[in-house]
Order: sequence, then structure tokens, then C-alpha cells
Amino acid sequence: MWKDSETELDFLDFDYLKGILKFTINNTELLPASIGVYGDWGSGKSSLIKMSMDELQSEKGTVCLKFNGWLFEGYEDAKTALMGSILDVIEEERKPTDKAKKCIKGLYNSIDKLKLLKGGLKFGADMIFTGGIGTLLSIGLSNLLDSTKEKLTAENASNIIDGLDLEKIKENIQSELSNKEIRNSIKEFQKNFEELLKETKIERLVVFVDELDRCSPDTILETLEAIRLFLFVGNVAFIIGADERHIAYAIKQKFDNIDGLQINIGKEYLEKIIQYPIKIPRLNAKEVEFYITCLLLQKDLNKNEFDKTIEFFNSKKKEDFFNFSVDYTLLANEFPEIAEKVKESLIIAKQLGQVLARGLNGNPRQCKRFLNSLYMRIEMAKYKKIDLDRKILAKLMLLEYFKETLFKKIAELEMESGENKDLKELEEDDTISSENKLNPWGEDVWVKNWCKIEPKLADTDLTPYFYFTRTSLEDKFDLSSKKLSPKAQEILTKLLSKSDTGLKSALKDSNDINDSESSEILKSVFEIMVQEPKIEIKFLKAFIQWGLTKDIMVTEVTSYLASISGEQLKASHIPWIKSFRDKLENKQALDDILDKWKSENSNLTKLIDKEKGE
Repeated sequence: MWKDSETELDFLDFDYLKGILKFTINNTELLPASIGVYGDWGSGKSSLIKMSMDELQSEKGTVCLKFNGWLFEGYEDAKTALMGSILDVIEEERKPTDKAKKCIKGLYNSIDKLKLLKGGLKFGADMIFTGGIGTLLSIGLSNLLDSTKEKLTAENASNIIDGLDLEKIKENIQSELSNKEIRNSIKEFQKNFEELLKETKIERLVVFVDELDRCSPDTILETLEAIRLFLFVGNVAFIIGADERHIAYAIKQKFDNIDGLQINIGKEYLEKIIQYPIKIPRLNAKEVEFYITCLLLQKDLNKNEFDKTIEFFNSKKKEDFFNFSVDYTLLANEFPEIAEKVKESLIIAKQLGQVLARGLNGNPRQCKRFLNSLYMRIEMAKYKKIDLDRKILAKLMLLEYFKETLFKKIAELEMESGENKDLKELEEDDTISSENKLNPWGEDVWVKNWCKIEPKLADTDLTPYFYFTRTSLEDKFDLSSKKLSPKAQEILTKLLSKSDTGLKSALKDSNDINDSESSEILKSVFEIMVQEPKIEIKFLKAFIQWGLTKDIMVTEVTSYLASISGEQLKASHIPWIKSFRDKLENKQALDDILDKWKSENSNLTKLIDKEKGE
């Protein structure tokens, strides 16, 4: 299995992205600078940051820092946490002279004043002046309390409080909270910081800000405001890794209540902070195949074999980048023994590449999670002394990910009879009989393409494969357990909001997520919809309209509708069913469902017959 975190190994052809990052950072004429590394959740932003940081750290005169605002959230003000982290790393990396130490002390003092302003706004001036030592400790004003002889902590506060001149502290705080004083502190901070870089002989300070899109809107804004303080000072570069849509949305949330605001405030604000945006593209089918190949070979080969294989691939890519592809013959001509060892992995990578590129939008993290799920099942089977064929399991898992209702139907038929004549006909014939229990999927283009993938499954005993997917077969709706990206979770929330505005926004965003997540959302909406004895029309509307956003979901909608009882429906639901029926090329499967509903609820008969034109 593979660790679900950033990596220093480049299987994603990020060399050109690392190159432009390095070019921008090393161009002193462009500094100070802010660079946005933008990409979808799981697209490889953190890995690109790690690779770039590893390369830059070795350069003379360059100091690098990685800041994760998400780790500080809830513990410290993000703005002062970032500023403090920068000073801490400079102290650690350089041996400061007396002059540099003086600069650092002045900078920490400026940070304390900003903490004080933040604390004053948060707690209220009266609370600061009367709330006692606890409030001062919570703000963390280490330098402003230098007048005390002992270091002030929660443990010793009660012992030394009598020795403090609280009236004097109150006067100092009132003075420090002056807006003019704060403005002067910011100017002083920038001046001292520029002096510190010169004194410590730092030619280039590079700050990598990661995981920003995981943070709350407040933390995101505080971090961006802190970055803005440095954009007028010395040779400093900030690299911000985030999903730009999430950051823009967070900014918009903070300023959405401003009257008369006509511009896209999130986008405008972000463009003012980020000077050089770099976007990580989604992987295409060939790139997904190469990525999966590299991951599988990493497990098949020892380190020496793997390193020389990757080096060989990279040299071939340089010769003809656009036409390069991995295949058995290419590898066998150079390393015949290695080629034989990894033959099956090359087949699996080709088997998965095209489908995952489209179905998972070429998302590296989700591709890795697919493989981890595959290998977890193989390992579980070993404990039962069962060997699962990787190729069969991979093909079956594609169905589980993208056509879950068909996956469950095949499992049901397998468990009923131990053989699957219906699946055999589906895999082998262009058209299948109306009696075939898999008939609703017979004309589905995705399913037809899936059937062409080797190996064929109908003649295989699939019982052990379904045994190790029982959690999928028994899955119940639980929003907290869904492994959806933040964007997909946002869409699901909008679909369940019972709001026309929310529905419209969700439908508009349908192309921002992959096929797998779209199907997962469809399933979630359906499971919420059928929990009540009578289906709510708002949920049915969301379910139908969401199901029509992608062709891959149309047969899923039909299959889900088949499981609804006519008693759960009212006459007002039928026009929405008709709107779905009108979009279908083959209406027979849905017409059979409508006839079933008529037999279960006579109140629907007249309207159904009218809508069908009978």
C-alpha cells in the first residue's frame, strides 16, 4: 500500500512546474513575490511544494520555511503565528549578531502589539482591563510584560499578581491599542525585517504556506493579511498551495454582507494578493496510466530495479515527450527480467488509466486511494488463505466506484445462483434480451466499454471478491463517513438544502467534481429522500436534476427509482418523473417502473397514463 500524503518522488511530470517556481523565486527582480500553487483537492499541491522546497533548501543564501496554518487553528492567531514562525526559523538557521538580535526583539515586540489589538477586539477592552492575568496570558504578550521579574505563566500568576502594578499595565495597554501606534508598529516591523535579512545575510527567504484551503475563513484571511505585510520587504517569496475556489469562497463569505458589492470580491481579493498563479492541471489518461504504473512498480521491484526503471522511463520521455507511453515491449527491450516481473502491473495500469482519468478527473490522491483499497482487500483475503486476482478485482472495483447499483445487482445474482448467465450475456452480446435482469444497463455506453475490459468476469466465481466488499454492499448513508472532496461535500449540502438557489448552484458546479463523487452524491441524496414514508418533492427534484448532469448517472437514476414503492409517491411527483423520462432514449425500463407504481398506488394511474400518452 501507499502512504496517503505528500511525496518527494515525482510520478506526475511536475518538473516543468518545479522549474517555473524555481525560476520565479530565483529572479531577484521579481521579489518580494507571492506565488499561488492552485489545484483541486488531491491534485498534488503538497507534493509539488515538498519537491520544490527540497531543491531550494540546498541553495546557498536561501532559507526555507513551511507553514501550515491548519495546525495553529484554534490555538493562535494565524497572522501572528506566521510572523512568529518566520522569525523563529531565521533564529534557528542563522547565528544572529547583536544588531540582528536587536532587530528580532523589535520584531517580536511588533508581533505582540498585533496580538494585543487582536485580543482587544476579541475580548473587549473592559475584559482586558478587568479580566486579570488569564486574559493577558491567553493573548500571550511576552515582551509587553517584561517589567515583571518572573516569567508570567498560568501556574505562577496567582503568586506574583500582587506584585504587579495593574494600573500601569492598563495604561500601557491603552497606549498600545492606539491605531496610530499599530500603524507605526507595522512600519517598524517592515523596517526591522528588511534590516534583519541584510544582517543575517539571507539572500532569499522562501515561505511555503500549505493546507490553507483546509482552514476557516478567519484563518485564511489572517494568513493572507500577514503575507501582505511582507510583500513590500526584501527578497521574500511566498508560495501558497490551495484550491483557489475554496479560498475565494472563504473571502466572499467574510465580505458577503457589504451593501452594494457588485464585484466577485473573493476573486478580486485573491488576485491582489497572489501575483503569479501556477495551476496544476488534471491528469489525462496517459498520465494516469503512467502514475499507476509507477506506484505498482514501486511495490513489484526492489529499490535498485525501481530506480533504474524510472530513470529509463524519464530518459525516453525526454526523447519524445508527447508520444511516450509505457508498454511491455519498451521495457523488455531494455530490462527483460524486470519486464517479466511487472507484466501484470502494466496490464492493470492500462486497464485502469482511461477509466480513472475520466471517472476521478485524473486526481492522483483518489487514484492512490483506489489502489490502496484494492491492496487492502488482497491482504484481507490472504488472512483467509484466498488469493484474489488483481485484474479481476480491479475490474470489479471500477464497477463498484462508478456503477454501484449494477455492482450490487451482479452481487445479488451471484449469491442467488452461484453463476451469472445474465452477466455473460451483458459481456458478450451487443444487445441483451428483455428478460435479462441486467437489461436496464444494456444500452449504457460506460457499461459497454467496461465489458470490453479484460478479463471477462462471467465465468469466474466472484463470491470471494464480493465477500471482501461487504461494507460496500451493506453501506448505509452517513454523511460524515463519505470520502468526498470539500467541493463535493459543498454540492451535496446544497442539494439537500431544499432551496432552489442551492439546487441551481449545485447543478452549476457539477463539472467541478469527478464521476465517482457525482455518483456518490446521487446515492446520498436518494438515501436521504427515501427515509420518509412520503418522498419530499424538493428532494425528488434535486435527485432527478442531479442525475441528469452526467450521462454516467442516467441508468443509476432508473435503478434507484425501481426500488421506490408507489405508496411513497404523490401525484405531484409524476411531472418530475416525466421530465426524466423525456430525456431517455430507451424508455422501456422506466415504463415498467411506472406500471409497477400504478399497481401499488391507484391514485397515480390516471396521471401516469396521461404522461405516457396512453
